Amino acid sequence: MTNGRYGKHGGQYIPEILMNAIIELEESYNYYKNDYSFNNELNSLLREYAGRPSLLYYAKKMTEDLGGAKIYLKREDLNHTGSHKINNVLGQVLLAKKMGKKRVIAETGAGQHGVATATAAALMGMECEIFMGLEDTKRQALNVFRMELLGAKVHAVASGTQTLKDAVNETMREWATRVGDTHYVLGSVMGPHPFPMIVRDFQSIIGKEVREQIIDKEGRLPDIAIACVGGGSNAMGLFYDFINDPSVELIGCEAAGKGIDTEYHAATIAKGQLGIFHGMKSYFCQDENGQIAPVYSISAGLDYPGIGPEHAHLNDIKRAKYVPITDAQAINAFEYLSKVEGIIPAIESSHAVAHAMELAPKLSSDKIIVICLSGRGDKDVAAIAKYMGVEINE
Repeated sequence: MTNGRYGKHGGQYIPEILMNAIIELEESYNYYKNDYSFNNELNSLLREYAGRPSLLYYAKKMTEDLGGAKIYLKREDLNHTGSHKINNVLGQVLLAKKMGKKRVIAETGAGQHGVATATAAALMGMECEIFMGLEDTKRQALNVFRMELLGAKVHAVASGTQTLKDAVNETMREWATRVGDTHYVLGSVMGPHPFPMIVRDFQSIIGKEVREQIIDKEGRLPDIAIACVGGGSNAMGLFYDFINDPSVELIGCEAAGKGIDTEYHAATIAKGQLGIFHGMKSYFCQDENGQIAPVYSISAGLDYPGIGPEHAHLNDIKRAKYVPITDAQAINAFEYLSKVEGIIPAIESSHAVAHAMELAPKLSSDKIIVICLSGRGDKDVAAIAKYMGVEINE
């Protein structure tokens, strides 16, 4: 990465009004990332508040049932607030406080990033507002209530497809009106530089821990690392520490929805084209006129028309591979992991589990797969029940 570019991707495509805020953010991050006091405070929060390091769990029953490769699960679902999102949010909110900001805002799709931001804001005594697509507030009503309990104000965005893309639009507009006292806690490895770098750095703790844990358990690196990708923060967190280890295959699983041959998917690498949106150059799902196309996934967290610029670059140079996983495959994996290992995964993470279920039986027993279980599935139970036609009385 040079000056915010990952090959031909990345950059800073933003309105002039945000330029000073972006420069201030980059300068502050470059200072604090090397500051002993900042890192000491962040590491203490990650350890004492978020519960790190998260476990690397050997999925013995899954391995025996599927046959073939040994499967490990990186249990980000065990973090405080139930997902990997807390890693990035603790870093960004602490950074915002050091910068003298009084207020944080954030977008959220599945609600996990919104809950994590509201939690960190409550902990650090900052005002917090969350923007969420109206459709997503219905799909993830439990997380909306959680955010409100934590003291955040939740805005339901009724424009566009009323999903994550529209929540990002609204959060950027809001940031432009109050850059003086507000930090935008961007939730994935996307947006204008330096956000993709900052989020990647804060999430890279996932891969660093996996490296130490798998060497401790197996005496060597994994053969394959798999994670789901929407914007791609948990995947980049897992991948980053292994990019210079060519023996480790990196695989991202994107949302194929009802199939990539239909209009109902969010498979950006499989079907997207180069474009500029939300402050970055990357691959996006677009219509025949180059406009951002509506996308679909059963997973609110993967329901986004683009992918982070570093992922787009890793795809270009063939260092990582990206595969589409349908709703049906993800739901099958959701049920499978719940019944076989007693772990209910987020529907986002279920996309990665689904690909591992296909891959493991084709590999020999001396191969090792690590799956990033990015979040827990409590939030998705009602949506899955509805999909399956099961009525739940709450």
